[in-house]
Amino acid sequence: MARNLRKILIANRGEIACRIISSCRKLAIKTVAIYSDADKTSMHVSLADESQHVGASAARDSYLSYDRIIEAAKLANADGIHPGYGFLSEDGDFARAVIEAGFVWVGPTPQTIDDMGDKDRARMLAQAAGVPVLSGSTRFMPGSLDRLAEAAAKVGYPLLIKAAAGGGGIGLRRVDQASELEKTVRTAQEFAAKSFGDPGVYLERYIEPARHIEIQLFGFGDGRSVHLFERECSIQRRFQKIVEESPAPRLEPSVRDAMAAAATALVRQERYAGVGTVEFVVDSKGSFYFIEMNTRIQVEHAATEMITGLDLVELQIRLASGDALHGLTQPSITASGHAIECRIYAEDPSRNFLPSPGRLTVFEAPKSMPGIRIDTGFREGDTITYFYDPLIAKVIAHGANREAALDSMTTGLNRFRIDGPKTNIGFLRKLLVHPEFRAGNTFTRFVDTYMSELLTS
Repeated sequence: MARNLRKILIANRGEIACRIISSCRKLAIKTVAIYSDADKTSMHVSLADESQHVGASAARDSYLSYDRIIEAAKLANADGIHPGYGFLSEDGDFARAVIEAGFVWVGPTPQTIDDMGDKDRARMLAQAAGVPVLSGSTRFMPGSLDRLAEAAAKVGYPLLIKAAAGGGGIGLRRVDQASELEKTVRTAQEFAAKSFGDPGVYLERYIEPARHIEIQLFGFGDGRSVHLFERECSIQRRFQKIVEESPAPRLEPSVRDAMAAAATALVRQERYAGVGTVEFVVDSKGSFYFIEMNTRIQVEHAATEMITGLDLVELQIRLASGDALHGLTQPSITASGHAIECRIYAEDPSRNFLPSPGRLTVFEAPKSMPGIRIDTGFREGDTITYFYDPLIAKVIAHGANREAALDSMTTGLNRFRIDGPKTNIGFLRKLLVHPEFRAGNTFTRFVDTYMSELLTS
């Protein structure tokens, strides 16, 4: 059923809010920004057609408040709500509240969000769809660790402790031996309770060496789905991505095709609606295993947009509006060239990537560079605060091949000027010229392995 979306409230901030505003403008849809005390003069607020204050600077009092966001949508007379990524984007209860309040939710169904948000349940659903999964345990709650040692022995060491309600690599903990297990599980449970409101954790086999590769998907909500190729996401620090690229270098076409087939099978089974990503870990022999499914737009979606020419946010909004998108078929989706995305953070790599908030006294990004795209939510004079993620900007480079994209990215990073907070730009420059990275020999512990070389001046 068609739903005329004339005005969308963006339940987010920063770079992704600015990104959503751009797509809404293309579709002639008005936008409503929300902002906390800390974000009153932020870039996303100035770009939107109108704005609504939703609370104090702490996210729990503003960007994580169901009631304040929905009330803001009512005051603005919005038709729909787009959650972006992070914050409430994978909160099924928030999606329900949005729908019950009479707004269009730009995303998959609340039940799908719940299914994939519970990592234990997601593993079972993936298995039911024929997707390979790693050996793992069922959920462990506080006070129920009686069979922990037995479960760990069955999974095998090294292993990962994961929050059942977590995602995006947040809070993962590696355990190499039995003597570390119980203490680390208790710490992980405490973190999960604070971060996700659910202390449940589970164990999963840790693969090393491994690559982290994800498949970008789009589901139509009726069992149909298409994939938009893969992204290599192995360059990480503390299990958080720093650099992504598409296509993945040195990946056998047969492995790529099998991963895409497995991911689309899961999407079809779930009758998934909208943009989503299925993430895999790939071992040295090319065997791949399900990690999780993200039921939202990804930070790294721009790399896929650069090789396909598609606007993923626009597709989200059009589907939510009732557009059947009949022209979006697998044969119609083609990839051209190579794209690399680097995330510029306000952080200090020499101090284990500790966040470095501060005022951007100088912020000059390269302008009008062919093949370079800059996504940001900041301007010179803005402040990176300790309240939110320290992402300053994303730089996406596209070239005819990987070497050309790398050269463009290097040039683009060299033309940045940022003063105020410390940044990881120097670290990224070192990474891009490292011989093993240039050769495409990426793996999830790349940064840890070559840290000393990447930090040299």
